[in-house]
Amino acid sequence: MNKELRVAAYAVCVRDEQILLARWVARDGTRKWTLPGGGMDHGEDPLDTVVREVTEETGYRSEMTALLGLDSVRRRYPRRLGAFADFQGLRIVYEGRITGGELRNEVDGSTDLAAWHPLTAVPGLERVELVDVGLELWHSRPALGRAAQRGSTTT
Repeated sequence: MNKELRVAAYAVCVRDEQILLARWVARDGTRKWTLPGGGMDHGEDPLDTVVREVTEETGYRSEMTALLGLDSVRRRYPRRLGAFADFQGLRIVYEGRITGGELRNEVDGSTDLAAWHPLTAVPGLERVELVDVGLELWHSRPALGRAAQRGSTTT
């Protein structure tokens, strides 16, 4: 089984009781809302990653104002020729503030739409779990930077 690790950085940008989300397009065409952000390039600083990704996916310039926490997920995925991958995603979640630019959609990327959504409407959106994790981190600001719903270190 192949082991795969992906490190990514994401932004929770909230203003006027609305959150900025990007709509991710899966390989099978499924579309779900996610936090703007994405994978780090080799040698790139996570802070630079999230600022770059917010611009790529939404058109906005941004600055990160706080490190909210880390989220680690592990999944088993099928790969070619009947093989499987043991995948781990380490997601670094920041609080961000929009500093300029204009809202636009990403072209030729992993997302196809960017939009502000009322916080009260988020539960009704087709979304990836990272949106809920990011909002939990944003609301609770846990001392250890780990969302409560993501598991426990106790037995």
